[in-house]
Amino acid sequence: MNFISQVCRRLGAVFLTTALVIGSCILMASPAAAADYEVKMGSDAGLLVYVPATLTVQQGDTVTWVNNKMAPHNVIFDPNNIPADKATADELSHDKLTFSPGESYSSTFDVPAGEYTYYCAPHRGAGMVGKIIVE
Repeated sequence: MNFISQVCRRLGAVFLTTALVIGSCILMASPAAAADYEVKMGSDAGLLVYVPATLTVQQGDTVTWVNNKMAPHNVIFDPNNIPADKATADELSHDKLTFSPGESYSSTFDVPAGEYTYYCAPHRGAGMVGKIIVE
């Protein structure tokens, strides 16, 4: 009986060690969770800018543009200024205008790495442009 107890104890220790090693490997190998970022459309002072004007994200992160001041605003990605095709620019763009503070829309950047330039159609001439850098 003593022999059976010793074998069971040793097998239990081996099983527990194996489970801890496998569990640690799984936790270390899991990808980082995607992050969410916010860009204001219009500064707190009422300037026609995106805040921040340049934002660096990782592939899979989401950016939400929130109407802050001086409506209307939108977000248009220029297919000539991104490292992807027109379909991607169209998918990332939000041409519907926001009018009320707090209105928003989001895009998830499951796209190739690079710089993605965008602008506000009504205020492009006033310099309301932004850039998302995807790493």
